[in-house]
Amino acid sequence: MLKITGLDKLQKELKEAEQALNDLDGELGVVNFDPHDPASIEAAIHSVNRMIDSRIEPHANNPIVRSLADQMKESYRENILQKAAEARLQFDEDE
Repeated sequence: MLKITGLDKLQKELKEAEQALNDLDGELGVVNFDPHDPASIEAAIHSVNRMIDSRIEPHANNPIVRSLADQMKESYRENILQKAAEARLQFDEDE
């Protein structure tokens, strides 16, 4: 007979992940940045990271939640960098 272990732990992690996703649902907050100032862009990225971390804090030790949070952070980072690049291009075109 085959015995599968660890399902209780996995079920708990999945339940926590579901709660964390509910906590992350909706608007995280608003960040503003100067697209011509790398320090301002970096500050906006760090601000979003802190917003995500604060929302998942009760579940931060859950590997599923941590992975999802890391993916979200990277997605927001890329989005901010893209918006900054688009704003710089628009500024250059308007000049």
